[in-house]
Amino acid sequence: MSERPQPLKAVNKLFEGKEPWQIVTMTASSVLAIVWAHSLYNAKESVTTRLRKEFFRWLRQVPIVRRKIEEKMAEINSDFRKDVAKRLAGVTVRRELPEHGLDSEQVMEEVRDHVALGAYDWQGGSVSGAVYHVSKEISKVACDAYSLTAYTNPLHADVFPGINKMEAEIVRMAINLFHGDEDCCGTVTTGGTESIIMACKAFRDLAYSKGISNPQIVVPSTVHTAFDKAAQYLGLSVKTVPVNPETMTVDIEKVKKAISRRTCLIVGSAPNYPYGTMDDIIALSNIAIENDVPLHVDACLGGFVAAFMPDAGHNIPVFDFRLPGVSSMSADTHKYGFAPKGTSVVLYRKAEYRHHQYTVTTEWPGGVYGSPTVNGSRAGGLIAACWATMMYVGKARYVTMTDEIIKTARHIEEEVRKIPGLFVFGKPATSVIAFGSNQFDIFKMAELLHKKGWSLNALQFPSGIHICVTHAHTQTGVAARFLQDMRAAAADCLANSNAPVEGKMAIYGVAQEISDRSLVSDITKYFIDSMYYLPKADD
Repeated sequence: MSERPQPLKAVNKLFEGKEPWQIVTMTASSVLAIVWAHSLYNAKESVTTRLRKEFFRWLRQVPIVRRKIEEKMAEINSDFRKDVAKRLAGVTVRRELPEHGLDSEQVMEEVRDHVALGAYDWQGGSVSGAVYHVSKEISKVACDAYSLTAYTNPLHADVFPGINKMEAEIVRMAINLFHGDEDCCGTVTTGGTESIIMACKAFRDLAYSKGISNPQIVVPSTVHTAFDKAAQYLGLSVKTVPVNPETMTVDIEKVKKAISRRTCLIVGSAPNYPYGTMDDIIALSNIAIENDVPLHVDACLGGFVAAFMPDAGHNIPVFDFRLPGVSSMSADTHKYGFAPKGTSVVLYRKAEYRHHQYTVTTEWPGGVYGSPTVNGSRAGGLIAACWATMMYVGKARYVTMTDEIIKTARHIEEEVRKIPGLFVFGKPATSVIAFGSNQFDIFKMAELLHKKGWSLNALQFPSGIHICVTHAHTQTGVAARFLQDMRAAAADCLANSNAPVEGKMAIYGVAQEISDRSLVSDITKYFIDSMYYLPKADD
């Protein structure tokens, strides 16, 4: 008889002289420890995060604490509703379908009244981002195209083949702008969030096909929050990598350390939303190749500016399919592509990746069903309007408009750096300039600018505000007025550095200081609720 293997000898020795109950206890404890360690390794949240959440969940069950929270939440909810009632004052609130249809002129008059609501002159360039051009001629072409195709649906390819052709052409034009080859492919989506969800879905399913049952994405802390949404929808875990506090770009060495056998996707921003800085996509491409992991470049915000910057005479690092490690990209045609809201593109280096994006059902009684994106039925009118916009604007005009946007952004950045009390975060890559202060509460400045009619974006961790420069800001006098108001607001804040922050900006400051992030989440949910609130006559 052959001698027992060494591991078995060790096990026998371990249990030598032990009582049966001791053997059972030790075995069960070992199994439980292994299971616990495995679940800990595969958990979507760290132990620290879970313990903190559990602590605050328990704390909120204490009667006196629960009562105070409920009172404060009711007050906040009421304030949100009052704000809605104030914004909608003067317009008819409709709760029921009219018994008889209104005539077309009355309908359009009410539409015009609704569009006129709001405190900001978005057509005059007083809003950060949101509306990326104010050209009436471009808008007319897009609207005319939509009016011809409003009821089309690319789901029915045999009925509306022209819409499918337009979508394919939008995708191919975008691929060429981002230097993809003939093997590159993609789809049109309803916006950047859907593009990101689709990319995450594709690479999650690719990971599944390789036997990775609990895939994880590695993202910078500054990546768009749509990746968090994708993770929530798709059951992914997220490994967040901090950015360099000086450059506000992802720490490359920490990206390397974050990669594991679970990693199904690395993400880089070109540029990121908060600070407008661009991650080192070249370095990320090399990491992706070395680790045989896909790399997604999120260019939703600035992709259609960045693509034209070299032709407009502005430098920008390589960030697209010219880099061999780039597996996919997302870019919004409804931002600097100037198309109406509701279109974006997600692009892949090869068809295999796109196949994992698709959803296919073969056993449905209604027939074999396949869908490229989240929606089954899709708005052919939006695809046609996007196509018409790209055709009408053309490359030369995109280059010219990009030049005007970037020159305006660079001028604003240069002048902001000269304003006492302010600093600019990192080096803006395209059209977003983020600034903060070490001498006063930046949210106080944001509130002063709000009173001057400016709608800017608040940032947290660290506190800051940014302006996303659009073609609306290139209109004569807009940048000069913005800088004038910036200088005045900064001077006021320096002179009154201890003055409290008031208005809605105070919420941002308070939100950062709340340790229990579930409270911030609840406040946000009440805010979203208020978007669906219809005031009553007695409000």
